[in-house]
Amino acid sequence: MPTAPTRPPLRLTAFIVAFLLSACAQLQPVPTGQKLIGQPQAAVQQTFGQPTDTFQFDDRTSRWIYSMQPTGRYAYAADFDPQGRLTNFRQMLQTTELYKAQVGTWTKRDVEEHFGKPREPTQYYPLMKRQVWSYRFLHEDQWPSMFNFYFDDAGVLQQTQITPDPLYNGRFRR
Repeated sequence: MPTAPTRPPLRLTAFIVAFLLSACAQLQPVPTGQKLIGQPQAAVQQTFGQPTDTFQFDDRTSRWIYSMQPTGRYAYAADFDPQGRLTNFRQMLQTTELYKAQVGTWTKRDVEEHFGKPREPTQYYPLMKRQVWSYRFLHEDQWPSMFNFYFDDAGVLQQTQITPDPLYNGRFRR
């Protein structure tokens, strides 16, 4: 007599579904995050895990950063309203976002709140009296690059610079 096919245990099925959903979130984080707009912080944390950086603003809104630095080229920002509901989810280490940095106005705190804390070792150039924070990104979504923020001794942004990513050492071809 043939045996009836058996179903996998419910726990195994739930685990497989959760694994596949998290894999989708990792492969397409921005569309996944944007689908969560309006959801509470717990839903974002369940989908993406613990953020690398969290910031609370004076207007009671907050931002979570999910940074893939130092070797990755992405930092995702999850913005929340005062009630803790997601209002926006986007990739911050892209040319249009990086160009928003305001020389002479932004401070180290502004850079952290937009792009996350620096994960690359910071450099200090004593002759220039500048500390440099660097973030990997794809310039114009194509060229592996570093975006460098130069701060004076008071922590105010004085200069920005884009340089080739040294991890690629000229090996990147179009």
